[in-house]
Amino acid sequence: MDMQVRLTEFSHGGGCGCKIAPGVLEQILSKAAPGLVPKQLLVGIETADDAAVYQINDTQAIVATTDFFMPIVDDPFDFGAIAATNAISDVYAMGGHPLFALALVGMPVSRIPLDVIRRILEGGESVCARAGIPIAGGHTIDSVEPIYGLVAIGLVDPRNLKRNAGAKAGDKLVLGKPLGVGIYSAALKKGRLDEAGYRAMIESTTKLNTPGPRLGAMPGVHALTDVTGFGLLGHLLEICKGSGVAAHVDWKALPVLPGAIDLAREGFSTGASGRNFAGYGDKVSLGAAIDDAGKALLTDPQTSGGLLVSCAPGSVDEVLRLFADEGFAHAAVIGKIASGQPAVRVD
Repeated sequence: MDMQVRLTEFSHGGGCGCKIAPGVLEQILSKAAPGLVPKQLLVGIETADDAAVYQINDTQAIVATTDFFMPIVDDPFDFGAIAATNAISDVYAMGGHPLFALALVGMPVSRIPLDVIRRILEGGESVCARAGIPIAGGHTIDSVEPIYGLVAIGLVDPRNLKRNAGAKAGDKLVLGKPLGVGIYSAALKKGRLDEAGYRAMIESTTKLNTPGPRLGAMPGVHALTDVTGFGLLGHLLEICKGSGVAAHVDWKALPVLPGAIDLAREGFSTGASGRNFAGYGDKVSLGAAIDDAGKALLTDPQTSGGLLVSCAPGSVDEVLRLFADEGFAHAAVIGKIASGQPAVRVD
């Protein structure tokens, strides 16, 4: 890719790998005052869910979320598209339909050409057009590192609201997208990701998680989230904590981006992967088959990752059909929920 500037050179971290480490974030939030919690606030910060949800009547609740980060790729259009897809995903992950978005833009305007900044915004606009929503406003600042993202607003029927709490012992776990985005991004930054790998990365990270509303309407779906910056293990642990259950993951069943494990074995992984495991590794048990590359994959920050579904065994076929109908060819059953203290075992 011939670029006037390499966007990733401006950022100390890219995509959802920019997130504050889960252990540090937990310490920060544990000391926060509870604040006002009206009865209409159906979802707040109590289980680290994907979005806030505020009920306005019997059949409608507002879904509100925001997400932004620094470049994960050098192409400005692709960067904007990935960031917008990632932000809108949190609405889908609550079972909601997106309504509109606001743009969040921070750019070092003296160092990045204005036409490059414009292309970033066009990438975000293209995704919002695919989602059928307008970008109705936003805010811009002159910043040291390039930052782009959205505030995403949606609607959900409270009866179809799906949280990252509610999983039940015996549930099956279904993952909608393959893992390995952070590993790909680390390889890309070092010039080791080939064109086929880059195309696979863009295809995955710009694919909207549109099954969300239909999953929300399924009684057999008990919990729903998306896998992003804390990796598969981190977001599955959030389901376990919110639901008071444990989880078992089948290592061989995990969908993985082509060549991602090989790249991890060559040493390509993000700093966020190590920080993630340091934050929650005491609640994780890894089988003998999981080497350091496997551990890197399980903790890999998934920018614009897939939906993670906890559903009744009798609903698995319907869930997989839904994913297939909407073009998610890699969706797979990856494990199950069990009774016990919140923890994850991978074998």
